Amino acid sequence: MVDFTFHDETTAPAESQPLIEKSKAGFGMLPGLHAVMAEAPGLLDAYQRVHELFVNSSFDKDELTVVWQTINVENQCHYCVPAHTGIAKSMGVDDAITDALRNETPLPNDHLEALRDFTLKLVRDRGFVSDEDTQAFLDAGFTKRQILEVVLGYSQKIMSNYTNHLAKTPVDKPFQKFDWKPADKA
Repeated sequence: MVDFTFHDETTAPAESQPLIEKSKAGFGMLPGLHAVMAEAPGLLDAYQRVHELFVNSSFDKDELTVVWQTINVENQCHYCVPAHTGIAKSMGVDDAITDALRNETPLPNDHLEALRDFTLKLVRDRGFVSDEDTQAFLDAGFTKRQILEVVLGYSQKIMSNYTNHLAKTPVDKPFQKFDWKPADKA
């Protein structure tokens, strides 16, 4: 097993030190994911930038959560599902949405279900989403911009999910109460 270093401002490469400070300022702590990513300053920088871009996309808080958690659950990210459960709570997302995403059960409305369906098709089909499925997404009230913003959200989640798989990042203390196991392993 490869042991990854969980950096802080004293051990991180010089290029990562301001990024660590930015993480601490934004989260009130240094998330374990960011501590691992600090090993590769470009990865941590890209992750922070893509996160900001996705948060500032045209999706509302519920839609952001649907994209994030759909991908986290599909990729079975032991770290990101609990973290985004806590983030959703802090954003005021209804627990019914979070619970449905975590448990892979129906969402409270067809609009959010269409977003989850499209996101899953994008992930599972590696971007080769059929014209019919793409049109169904548009017919559900989404836009061409939002098709591409799902790609943006997926870009963020690939960075975090895969880093956590490789590093086996322990769930941060504030999110441990939201522990999660895949439905087939629960």
